[in-house]
Amino acid sequence: MAQDLKVRYADKDLAEFKELIEEKIEKAKSHLELLKSAYMNDGNNGTDDTSPTFKAFEEGSQTMSKEANTQLAIRQEKFIRDLKNALLRIENKTYGICRVTGKLINKERLKLVPHATLSIEAKNMQK
Repeated sequence: MAQDLKVRYADKDLAEFKELIEEKIEKAKSHLELLKSAYMNDGNNGTDDTSPTFKAFEEGSQTMSKEANTQLAIRQEKFIRDLKNALLRIENKTYGICRVTGKLINKERLKLVPHATLSIEAKNMQK
């Protein structure tokens, strides 16, 4: 019965994960700012006097790149939200516990995917 007591990470581990997640949030926020500034920039590189064919191609790639930037920005915002939710789980001391199996998620997995809520075992069960 005593072996089942460890159902959460120690405070020391949680503090390490918190630091890792806060760093990732800062990087993600700066990446999001870059994406937003690229999206806001009209990208006019002085191609007004070039051939109409090239101009049409240029406008097409601008549209595509704006769409791509928007998609990247949306993904980045979700990533930041997931990381902030992970910080809440750290505060609640529920961080690193698989929401399906109730077991601890492997430390190495959490270092790679700090916002993970599923263990590899649970993730494989979804397939």
